Amino acid sequence: MSESARPLLAVNNIEVIYDHVILVLKGVSLEVPEGGIVALLGANGAGKSTTLKAISGLLRTERGEVTKGSIELFGGPIHKKDPAEVVTRGIVQVMEGRHVFEHLTVEENLLAGAYTQRSGLLTQDLDLVYGYFPRLRERRGGYAGYISGGEQQMLAIGRALMAHPKLMLLDEPSMGLAPMLVAEIFEIVSRLNREEKLTVLLAEQNAAMALRVAQHAYVMENGRVVLDGDRATISENEDIKEFYLGLSGVGQRKSYRDFKHYKRRKRWLS
Repeated sequence: MSESARPLLAVNNIEVIYDHVILVLKGVSLEVPEGGIVALLGANGAGKSTTLKAISGLLRTERGEVTKGSIELFGGPIHKKDPAEVVTRGIVQVMEGRHVFEHLTVEENLLAGAYTQRSGLLTQDLDLVYGYFPRLRERRGGYAGYISGGEQQMLAIGRALMAHPKLMLLDEPSMGLAPMLVAEIFEIVSRLNREEKLTVLLAEQNAAMALRVAQHAYVMENGRVVLDGDRATISENEDIKEFYLGLSGVGQRKSYRDFKHYKRRKRWLS
């Protein structure tokens, strides 16, 4: 990351173990500067969601724990805090699969997101959310279980906004959505970053879409960060495009092990 960027979040060489035996994250480090969008890229099972849950404290609900390293928000450790305290400190996670309260109305879902707020500005906060997501205003009295998947994703993000987050963790926001809806949601995330100075850590398999909005990206594989760089570095490097953002010449996606072998072979032949 840029030396001038303020590290709102620092993940320092963490290891995560589930059920006291299953090692899932193996020395993961990353930084998120204040006011930035950082993408966490990788295939399903690479460790992206586990990394977000380690930050938000939700590992505990799945019998997971950070056993080594540290996670810091503005320099203060948070990796031993419970999820409720992490939220009050300003980190809110939008879970993969949306997880709206289907039996509540759209507006009741949004109000549930504001339970940590004592400002008395709920009307103003609702207007802010409805300004970015006009469809939610139209559906405000309808049950969340009956709106579309794209609208549920908008609702999940809007509900997180009601908590006034310093950092929003977005886990696979494109999952199960049509390309046009994905583009719309990512554009709104980009606007929130520009206009509301919202800091975002985005875990996403759709690397091409994530790199449209992120300034910096980390690529994960098998519980490790294997590559990182700014948007141009990740997007334009030919090796990265071949092995992480697209397909190889024979139509099969490669692993980082193949990538390292490929680099050695290129040096040998040159």
